[in-house]
Amino acid sequence: MKKILALVLALALVVGCFAACGSDGDSSSSAAGGTDSSSQSSSSESSASESSEEASEASTASGEKFKVGILAPAVTHGWVAGVAYYAEARCKELSDTVDYRLLTSSNAEEMTNQIDELKTWGAQAVVAFPQWEGMEDPIKGLIDAGIPVVNFDIVIDVDGVYHVAGDNVDMGTQSAQYIVDKIGTTGKVAVLEVPSSGSVSELRKKGFEDKIKEIAPDMELLYYETAFTREDGLKDFADVLAANPQIDAVFSMDDETSIGVLQAIEEANRTDVKVVTGGGGCQEYFKMMPEDENIWIQSALYSPDMVMDAVDMAVSLLKGETVDQEKIIPTTVVDRENCADHLDENSPY
Repeated sequence: MKKILALVLALALVVGCFAACGSDGDSSSSAAGGTDSSSQSSSSESSASESSEEASEASTASGEKFKVGILAPAVTHGWVAGVAYYAEARCKELSDTVDYRLLTSSNAEEMTNQIDELKTWGAQAVVAFPQWEGMEDPIKGLIDAGIPVVNFDIVIDVDGVYHVAGDNVDMGTQSAQYIVDKIGTTGKVAVLEVPSSGSVSELRKKGFEDKIKEIAPDMELLYYETAFTREDGLKDFADVLAANPQIDAVFSMDDETSIGVLQAIEEANRTDVKVVTGGGGCQEYFKMMPEDENIWIQSALYSPDMVMDAVDMAVSLLKGETVDQEKIIPTTVVDRENCADHLDENSPY
């Protein structure tokens, strides 16, 4: 009996061990299964992450950004500063396709060094506003390296350079038409030349004179010299007013000059002047247009925002698109009736 009891107990122990082992195995299997599941999940997430990164890399590779360098003078105000401002603004608008580097310089040597810096960076195209003399060879170096160059405004005598600028002759033409539209075909017009600006003044004067001869040959033109600053506009036009008891209109070629002209008119308490033209695209000047209802204040745009077209041209070249070697942008006339459409509170000019 004792032997039978011992045998039963032994059998029970064996069954219990198997049950225990089976339970441990199931637990282990469950844990392992949990571990496997977690591992599979982690592996799946890792795989998905890798796939995402690969897709991102593939996307970057297929939609790689163009590297565009911008070269401009180091000026923090006025028309020239506006060039850097609008060039950068356009590059930011094209951020999905353009990686840009904006460099400003104070002289030709500094701009030349920056050209080397852009080459090292890997620039694929360069938009340059070369205010400094002696930039022909450095810019030719870019072209020889296979890097297209779009010059803004300034003409550089280098084969292969693309060019974007406004139309100086048309500015004069449009201003002549504007004056005649406002005062008629007769009267006295003070023509403010700016010899220090070289061809700019000559071209704008040519457009003005040719149009006046065509549509108002009896208009009396009075010639005076000044400069592209409000200080010179004020000083020089005060002398013009003192010498002439009657002036019907002023052909000024620059917005800054015109701001000085308007101050001279106000300080002299003159009411005879009915039109003052300008040129450029100065925000302060735009804001003056609706304030004086007795004078038609006008600007024949030669806006620094034209540099955006130069950036667009550089991108088009990098895309392999066909573009004209030169783009001359027609003049837009701004006065009290449309000045609100041209205001930009962030512009430095």
